[in-house]
Amino acid sequence: MRRPFVINHYLPHRRVITTLPSRRTPCPPSPPPLQASLSQMADKCKSMNQIKQIHAQMVITARIHDIYAASRLLNFSALSDSGDLNYALKLFHSIPTPNLFMWNTVIRAHASSSNPTNALLLYAEMRRGDISPGTHTFPFVLKACSGIKSSECCQQVHGHVLKFGLDMDLHVANGLVRGYSVSSKLSDARKVFDEMPERSLSIWTTMICGYAQNDYSNEAITLFNGMISDGFEPSGVVLSSVLSACAQSACLDLGEQIHLYIEEKGIGLDVVLGTAVVNMYAKNGAFNKAKQCFDRLRDKNTATWNSMICGLAVHGHADEAISFFRKLEKEKIKPNDITLIGVLSACCHAGLLDYGSEIFYSMKKVYGIEPNLKHYGCMVDLLGRNGRILEAESLIKGMIWEPDVVIWGALLSACKEYGIIEVAERVVKEISDLDPENHGVYVVLSNMYAEAGRWEDVLKRRDVMKEGSLKKTAGWSMV
Repeated sequence: MRRPFVINHYLPHRRVITTLPSRRTPCPPSPPPLQASLSQMADKCKSMNQIKQIHAQMVITARIHDIYAASRLLNFSALSDSGDLNYALKLFHSIPTPNLFMWNTVIRAHASSSNPTNALLLYAEMRRGDISPGTHTFPFVLKACSGIKSSECCQQVHGHVLKFGLDMDLHVANGLVRGYSVSSKLSDARKVFDEMPERSLSIWTTMICGYAQNDYSNEAITLFNGMISDGFEPSGVVLSSVLSACAQSACLDLGEQIHLYIEEKGIGLDVVLGTAVVNMYAKNGAFNKAKQCFDRLRDKNTATWNSMICGLAVHGHADEAISFFRKLEKEKIKPNDITLIGVLSACCHAGLLDYGSEIFYSMKKVYGIEPNLKHYGCMVDLLGRNGRILEAESLIKGMIWEPDVVIWGALLSACKEYGIIEVAERVVKEISDLDPENHGVYVVLSNMYAEAGRWEDVLKRRDVMKEGSLKKTAGWSMV
């Protein structure tokens, strides 16, 4: 089966495809004037109403079964911002023998849709029809694997890539690296990356971003140095990812070097890159530089404000964090769940129970945000720090979420601080049910008994630990 000529222009995170008829197209070499006219008109359409009119004319003139003419209708309805994917799929299924270009078009459209699984189903249908995939097929299929974050699907498609001998194609390999990275299979992603004899800026970018997004900050920084050594000039996407890695791993020196590089190269600080710079300085505690960058940014979004609020909160600058939050409200910028975690964390550090309670209990009503486990964890910690142990326990039991070990652990710490053994016993039972291997909670409870002079309970607890072969983990040093 012959195929239309396809030209790909690849960018690090966006793939644009322009289609042109070629001498190898399954259409007649010299289409009749009416067919050419209708196809050209389809290419100039701006809405589905116009496409439907062209479609009707093609049906009336019996041109709809012409592969080239039908492909122009399919291309607009599937890929245009004004298109209709359902209409495209109906059109596609009405074509008796769609060619590879048409399969690629509908797979690509579904891979970018809200339900990428349909792209994989279409690919499976294509293979059942004994249509061989090409170099343009796999990047779209792998994009669908990335969309559903399925390492199993990625592995299966990887097998097909090897079968058709396309594992050395840079665009296919880039799709594999991204597919494995978003599904947290970094070792598989790195294996694909390492096996490439030549690497493009795109595949370097994907691998570095994969490490950064999965909190492998040291690996991201090491790979970034390797990319620079190979003579590649980093893009804004790479710089943002490495700055994020510097924020996670406290690499202030490298972060400062990257910021200097950005200034020397005259790279404009858009919202994404500017936020990454602010976040790097804030997370590393360099608040003067963070504020300078923050003030210089022309455009700021909620993430930019979050970088300052959360950075200040993490380093114990509670008053400044809350001050930034109040400025955010004055600027009428809508906070998100991360913003409020930062504010509640600041309240924990400063012991601001009243203000923290006001924020927490007004989240849904005032900000339209449903509290999640992290918000509840902050509130439990805040109540516990203020000795409101029973209130904190009641809050946990009233959650719509299933409490995890972290939340119960925050309450146990408060019980230990205030010597509330009765609640601590209940908390230890909850934690042991969730994590039977968590031996530390028994040690905490035993120590609480000892501090209260309840030596019989200490002995009983130690007997239980011995019977269960539980041992206190020995201390160790990284030195």
